[in-house]
Amino acid sequence: MSSRKPSSTPPQLLLDNQLCFALHSTTLAMTKVYRGLLTDLGLTYPQYLVMLVLWEGDGLTVSEIGTRLFLDSATLTPLLKRLETAGHLVRERSAQDERQVIVSLTAAGKRLRQRAESIPEGVQCATSCSTAELVEITAQLAALRTRLAAAL
Repeated sequence: MSSRKPSSTPPQLLLDNQLCFALHSTTLAMTKVYRGLLTDLGLTYPQYLVMLVLWEGDGLTVSEIGTRLFLDSATLTPLLKRLETAGHLVRERSAQDERQVIVSLTAAGKRLRQRAESIPEGVQCATSCSTAELVEITAQLAALRTRLAAAL
């Protein structure tokens, strides 16, 4: 028998009815899935995101990477330093504008891409979703992110 009293909380204030909690708890679960998949690559989930951006387009500024990942430079710089220490990238001041730092993949960072090619399949397996379902969920979340950003 439960000692918990029935709640008089209105439905709109119940934790399980909150969009923010559904997103938060799903993000935590997704990050745990990635943690397991990325162990062999020696990357954390945030480092993996940086590498994804650089695999799409090498030689980007810190600002460009931050914009793509919705991260400020104070959050991004420690990630970049750790990836540089691991030998995956180099950071160099721009010759045209010394205020800008250009981030480029090393040969090791480029080789890591091949090893990472199985990560999306591992994520799809963990979700038990079809490719079409994942494409739809991703599109819905991107649209939600855009609407939220516009509301700020």
